[in-house]
Amino acid sequence: MAAGIPATMQAIGFEQPGAPDVLAIGEVAVPEPGPADVLIRVAYAGVNRPDCLQRAGAYPPPPGASPILGLEVAGEIVAVGAEVPDTMLGQPVAALTPGGGYGEYCTAPWNHCLPVPEGMDIKTAAALPETLFTVWHNLFERGMARDGERVLVHGGTSGIGTMAILLGKAFGMEMIVTCGSETKCAAAREIGADLAINYREEDFVEAVKAHTGGEGVNVVLDMVSGDYVPRNLKCLAEDGRHVTIAVLGGARAELNMAVVMMRRYCLTGSTLRPRSDAFKAALADEIAADAWPLFARGEIAPVMDKTFPLAEAAAAHARMEAGEHVGKIVLEVAGAS
Repeated sequence: MAAGIPATMQAIGFEQPGAPDVLAIGEVAVPEPGPADVLIRVAYAGVNRPDCLQRAGAYPPPPGASPILGLEVAGEIVAVGAEVPDTMLGQPVAALTPGGGYGEYCTAPWNHCLPVPEGMDIKTAAALPETLFTVWHNLFERGMARDGERVLVHGGTSGIGTMAILLGKAFGMEMIVTCGSETKCAAAREIGADLAINYREEDFVEAVKAHTGGEGVNVVLDMVSGDYVPRNLKCLAEDGRHVTIAVLGGARAELNMAVVMMRRYCLTGSTLRPRSDAFKAALADEIAADAWPLFARGEIAPVMDKTFPLAEAAAAHARMEAGEHVGKIVLEVAGAS
């Protein structure tokens, strides 16, 4: 290990899967970067729904990934592997990680890192990679969304939902979202949603039909699944695309496939974490060219919810699972120091 880097660090772990209170801070070895990896001194780490699922025992890390939670970080590169350009040493970066973000140091493939530009807050940078990579791939690549189209997003005030609103509006789309309260609907409208539907008070299918004059939307970005899927299809215009990114409402759905054929729907979905390093590197390159400049210039910025100290990761998970948040929850690991 390079000079000045300790042998051990503070990190969040858990002995057995369970509720948020199983999370505890402890001392573990600082990870060694592989040949194509960088070692990042973590300033902030983003909190994401897959972290909660992993903690609960429902989403094990892929082979070779760190068992420590955390899929995105921002901080300074303090060591590099043999295959990494030396110029990256000392750079502030935001990184998509296969795991390990809830610690003072974290490794990541060097080509999964995006440079933190001058003027961008390091905490803001930590809130970007996981949701930005997920929304970019699923909305623009799999969903083939383009300017002038209408998009329906469930969970409009989640990290994913707020990112989808920001990117969709930046690229000329009409954004419709669902939320669980009028307060959250108001927040979504303030972020830029053209229509925010309180799904507890009205049928989102009827609300979408009324808003679009019966035409429907071109893309649905769905993290609920289950019985939402047939209702989502009723919201789709002909040649519409339905993209599943999570199954919070259940993994099974009953569909009328004749309708899928007659209206020429495309049903797709993906999970990001198990994808290959090469895929994520290509995705990072596309984001660096097409989306990162919007954030670098300050034209758009992630919606930030609440920051917790690393030692209070359990409270961060509890907030996420209670559905109280609007935007991104982050952990302060070393702050700006």
